[in-house]
Amino acid sequence: MATSYNKAILIGHLVRDTEIRYTPNGTPVTTFSIAVNRKYKVGDETKDEVSYFDVVVFGKQAESANQYLAKGLGVLVDGRLNQRRWEDKETGQKRSKVEIIAEVVRFMGKKSDTVAPEYTDADIAPHEVTDDDVPF
Repeated sequence: MATSYNKAILIGHLVRDTEIRYTPNGTPVTTFSIAVNRKYKVGDETKDEVSYFDVVVFGKQAESANQYLAKGLGVLVDGRLNQRRWEDKETGQKRSKVEIIAEVVRFMGKKSDTVAPEYTDADIAPHEVTDDDVPF
């Protein structure tokens, strides 16, 4: 049995347009943020809760995500959690951030779309990420 397991599957909508960068060795890296809604009940009242998650995509899927995804579009992200740590250059404080490293990205269209467009990279194998691949 595995002693560790790291898996994240989210469905949400982009809160802003994607951004693409390239590592020094030329690997495309696309970043975007999604909002994930959760409804729950407290007594007879229905409450809404929104969580925001930053997503990082590498390789050919990064290029496809940058080309086809835009603010407001729905997306399914299947990947793993990653914690990045750094020291703030101005204050010297240690900082950290948890983000989703996407292995699979499925484009789902807008909330009002009845049929989601099929822009997927099913042939793309997950890209193993090393510290040298992260441009920031």
